[in-house]
Amino acid sequence: MYSFLSCNFLGHCGPIAGCTGAPDADDIPRGGIVVNVIQIETMRVAMLRRAIAIAALTLLLAACGTDDSGSGPRRDQVSTEEFLSEHGLDGMDAVEAIDHLDRLAVADRPSDLMASVYPDELVLAGEAQEVTFDLPEETAYVSIAPYVNTTHDCFYHSLTTCRGELGNEELDVKITDSATGERVVDDQVTTFDNGFVGFWVPSDIEGTIGITYEGKSGSVEFSTADDGATCITDLRLS
Repeated sequence: MYSFLSCNFLGHCGPIAGCTGAPDADDIPRGGIVVNVIQIETMRVAMLRRAIAIAALTLLLAACGTDDSGSGPRRDQVSTEEFLSEHGLDGMDAVEAIDHLDRLAVADRPSDLMASVYPDELVLAGEAQEVTFDLPEETAYVSIAPYVNTTHDCFYHSLTTCRGELGNEELDVKITDSATGERVVDDQVTTFDNGFVGFWVPSDIEGTIGITYEGKSGSVEFSTADDGATCITDLRLS
């Protein structure tokens, strides 16, 4: 299921996400979307900022929705169906939409769409509206961009703007639940054109991600709890 929000406040009233760079923490519109590891930024602060941003968004939406003066031109609102259709996502659920956007070549990824994966939802945001899809229950999505030489800081994955170093490369990936020892992923995969590869794994687990690539290997811890990252960019291969 999805929900729909629209507004004309400076062209957008929804959250913005992306990981094409590492801006200052104070410049992040929805807290914790990008985490600069050089700064001492705890997850508690990140989630608090997200909550504050959501509260601010609610006020903005209320302000947009209660203006009945009719003064000045108003942007025509595009329906949810039209919005999704414009981006080739009509009729899709969260899993299908994520898979579709993941598989697009970088050159084909829409520049006017922010598609952000949070622990419990997928948020699609355009200039004047937002569509939110619930993720499947008891399931989390983790997108991983291993690197050899260069990476970037990221916390919540953006399907349309995030870029990794190793695009269209074969990897051996093993994801293990630390509590049970269960191997939830054990597969040879090819990264998408943007250098990421994504997996659906059980929610509320902690574990390790291990990757091997051309004789190099590396591992990193992860969590799919409510405060867990959906964007893993600190797995260095050596």
